[in-house]
Amino acid sequence: MQGCIFCRIARHEAVARVVYEDDRIIAFHDRAPKAPTHLLVVPKQHICNLADLKSEDEGLIAHLMLSLDKIARMAGLDNGFRTITNTGPGGRQEVYHLHFHILGGRRLPAL
Repeated sequence: MQGCIFCRIARHEAVARVVYEDDRIIAFHDRAPKAPTHLLVVPKQHICNLADLKSEDEGLIAHLMLSLDKIARMAGLDNGFRTITNTGPGGRQEVYHLHFHILGGRRLPAL
């Protein structure tokens, strides 16, 4: 999607502090961190959110989910981390491109 900031980051058309990238996903630092370590993990393919996943996205989503621990550990989060994704306006989604937050670096408050 042309105007999507996460698509632009995935295509390296917008600046981000990338910490991990492969052929299907990219991970980078959040510009407004909510924890000492706050990363976003984004599929390079534009998918609006969890509600828009299709059965053909199964391999991509499995790959993304299985990469979260590796990315968190690369960022030094060996003691644990939190992952969050927001879906739709009721879930407070701000950027309509599926993404997972990895938060850590301190003891996080209970939800």
